[in-house]
Amino acid sequence: MSELVRKNYPELGEVKAPYVHSVRHSNTLYVSGLTAFGTPAQQAGVAEQAEEIFSQIRKVASAEGTDFSSLIKVTIFITSFNEIDELRKVLYINYGDHLPASSLVEVSRLFSSDLKIEIETVFGL
Repeated sequence: MSELVRKNYPELGEVKAPYVHSVRHSNTLYVSGLTAFGTPAQQAGVAEQAEEIFSQIRKVASAEGTDFSSLIKVTIFITSFNEIDELRKVLYINYGDHLPASSLVEVSRLFSSDLKIEIETVFGL
């Protein structure tokens, strides 16, 4: 059986809930849902929050020796489709030529009322 490596990244802030930032299993890296909580983008629109989240995801990927070219799957939770065009622009910029499989789900709210988006990812290593 493959070893599981559970990891937090200090640069993403302290985890105060029962989860870790990522879990590595064999050649797959699962990144927990990340938000703009505790950052200047927390009070901003969905595009700014998404940019902050992608910055965090890049930090995790880099620490694990990979990048967005290895992105397999993205799941995005948003609280409203009102800013979907702005979000799509951010997604295209960040994915570049490496479009992942994706799910986009509207939810009634996230854990803090000012958060508009949460993104979780899966990378191949």
